[in-house]
Amino acid sequence: MRNFKLKQVPDRTGKPRTHGVTMVMDKGLSIRETEDFIDANGEYVDFVKLGFGTSMVMPRLEEKIALYKQSKIGVYFGGTLFEAFVVRNQFDEFLRTIEKYKMEFVEVSDGSIEMPHEIKLDYISKLSKYATVLSEVGSKDVEKIFPPYHWIDLMKAELKAGSWKVIAEAREAGNVGVYRSSGEVREGLVQEILTKIPGEKIIWEAPQKTQQTYFIKLVDANVNLGNIAPNDVIPLETLRLGLRSDTFAYFLNKSAKFIPKKK
Repeated sequence: MRNFKLKQVPDRTGKPRTHGVTMVMDKGLSIRETEDFIDANGEYVDFVKLGFGTSMVMPRLEEKIALYKQSKIGVYFGGTLFEAFVVRNQFDEFLRTIEKYKMEFVEVSDGSIEMPHEIKLDYISKLSKYATVLSEVGSKDVEKIFPPYHWIDLMKAELKAGSWKVIAEAREAGNVGVYRSSGEVREGLVQEILTKIPGEKIIWEAPQKTQQTYFIKLVDANVNLGNIAPNDVIPLETLRLGLRSDTFAYFLNKSAKFIPKKK
């Protein structure tokens, strides 16, 4: 939706998007809050992750899932819930759970548990027969720092195993994985990953404004961004369009970044 006409504003991909996606983390919105959130932001939201294990204790879960689906927003359980089932040897029960709630998307991660990568790849392959898989790469442990080649190898293998997109881990605070504990982007790591993995295949978790700004300037307005707070969806969209001071001059000076208009 555009209320005004401005020149030199980058075009945004439209829903259903294959790139330029915005993934929001829902950590416990009420049904009324969910309705209000969708009313205000639905056009700009592609996915909602029911953060970590919140879906196990979230009231009126089926009703909430239905609201997101009716609004053409993909919804899935946080990867930590998948890990919670797996570490307890309850993978079959996890399958029954995603079938019960008719989940069309599923996240596979290993950020909280130790899992041989070949086992994770097997889970991705199995789950891809039931739903569209998004797999998360990187640890939630701040002490675990992977070299760039390792990130690249993991991402390549998970895409080959059946992941639709890979998610670069950052946690909800944006202080691990592709970020330092201060929230600063590990620029060398990110840029090396992008030399080997297509940008449209990666969702960068970027809960902080400075992180969102970095990726928009590095890739373009249609970079895939995740772990966005519900109240930050519209502000993020203005960053993508150069309507906030952080990206204002960038899009005036970088017309080559614009997506050509469809004829």
